[in-house]
Amino acid sequence: MVSEHSVSEHTDSEHTAQVLVASNRGPVTYAFREDGTLDARRGGGGLVSGLSAIGPDANALWVCAALGDGDREAVRRGVTEPGVRMLDIDAAVHADAYNGIANSVLWFVHHMLYQTPLEPVFDAEFRRQWDAYRTYNRAFAQALADSAGPSAVVLIQDYHLALAPGMLRELRPDVRIGHFSHTPWAPEEYFRMLPDDIAEELLLGMLGADRLGFLTWRWAQAFMRSCPPVLGPYDVAASWPKDLAPSIRVAGPGSARGRTWIGVHGLGADAEFLRERSRRPDVAERLIALHEQIGVGRKVIVRVDRTELSKNIVRGLRAYEALLDARPEWRERVVHVAFAYPSRQDLAVYRDYTAEVSRVAEEINARYGTPGWSPVILHVKDDFARSLAAYRLADVALVNPIRDGMNLVAKEIPVVSDAGCALVLSREAGAYEELREHAITVNPYDVAGTAEALHEALSMPDDERAERSKRLAVAATVLPPKQWFLDQLHALEALGEGGA
Repeated sequence: MVSEHSVSEHTDSEHTAQVLVASNRGPVTYAFREDGTLDARRGGGGLVSGLSAIGPDANALWVCAALGDGDREAVRRGVTEPGVRMLDIDAAVHADAYNGIANSVLWFVHHMLYQTPLEPVFDAEFRRQWDAYRTYNRAFAQALADSAGPSAVVLIQDYHLALAPGMLRELRPDVRIGHFSHTPWAPEEYFRMLPDDIAEELLLGMLGADRLGFLTWRWAQAFMRSCPPVLGPYDVAASWPKDLAPSIRVAGPGSARGRTWIGVHGLGADAEFLRERSRRPDVAERLIALHEQIGVGRKVIVRVDRTELSKNIVRGLRAYEALLDARPEWRERVVHVAFAYPSRQDLAVYRDYTAEVSRVAEEINARYGTPGWSPVILHVKDDFARSLAAYRLADVALVNPIRDGMNLVAKEIPVVSDAGCALVLSREAGAYEELREHAITVNPYDVAGTAEALHEALSMPDDERAERSKRLAVAATVLPPKQWFLDQLHALEALGEGGA
């Protein structure tokens, strides 16, 4: 189900790479211009920044999926960027693997989002989609096997490609394989909602890697606890979490060979980039526009999220509403700037959630707003410069996810905020592990408690807020993207040299 161009054209040894990254989304996307030519648009993020750290002479390759018509046409024309290999996987296979399994099953399991009286239902349709997920992972494994040089290092990313490590291990026993999970890992009892054979296939797929990386010790421990009920006994080679090199050797029949090491790499904010980017003219323009919308002398509560179900935007709005109801002294003195950028709109449940965010914001404005004051300023069109402008204005950052692998927004706002901000942070965010000492912690389900936390944050003296923000920024930038990537790369290379 993969284009012939994307499988065979790189099998020649002259085109093999020594460092390979694999992810669903690549560092570049293509769109058609009006004249039919293709426009290449480069993306950002930790992986892009991290891969750049190894330099142009590292013989690196990024393997990703062609996600749209522009990407597929770029593959067919052979015009993809140097160092990038796009796989033209059949669109129906990709849709079943990406939306049917990765985003509608694995994401829901790891973020504990199911309404369990009614879902999940693992029926024949699920099995059909799981076959597509296997096909999708196999396409990546084959492409990596074809493209990797002898003893190459391969860094596979996230829940979309959980089966690929084991598949690649069968094809290329010589390569060193890492897999990194950017999401939480479900508690053992929640993970076991998956059918037994699927849970086993998923775990063994990941344990085909030499090394598994997680964002926090909490998620790493949850993974390790998921293994015995499904796979039988295993050995832990070191005490953890204090020891930085625990590992798993599965002892059950048909299990992964050898030992899989576990590592934790808490991705941090890129302070240098954020501070420079937030001072550019386009951010200054949006800063002026936001000042005009907010008004003079008002406190600002900021949240910036995609409208993913796990981000808990609706409860955040309800907590702000509860603040205005219980603490009327804040009316007309505070504005909630909420950027909720649509995500996964090809799934009905996400479209419904996005609509609910807008409805609740309008309800709060209708109930409390006055001619000179809009309690909520909601933007739903993605605009990075405007997000940075809001970061700079923040007196309070509200980050209240139901469950989050890390949540970089919690780390970015304190880095950029002009006067310093108080952070109201869910205990279920991965970032909580690093930032909790200087944040105001909330239970994400407790609307009344979150309202009180917002009051505490808004009432915080300026000097305390600035000091907390400074300490948050230090904790948030311990492992910036380039070092985050290099740490994983060096750990894999050390395994190949007989290290731990």
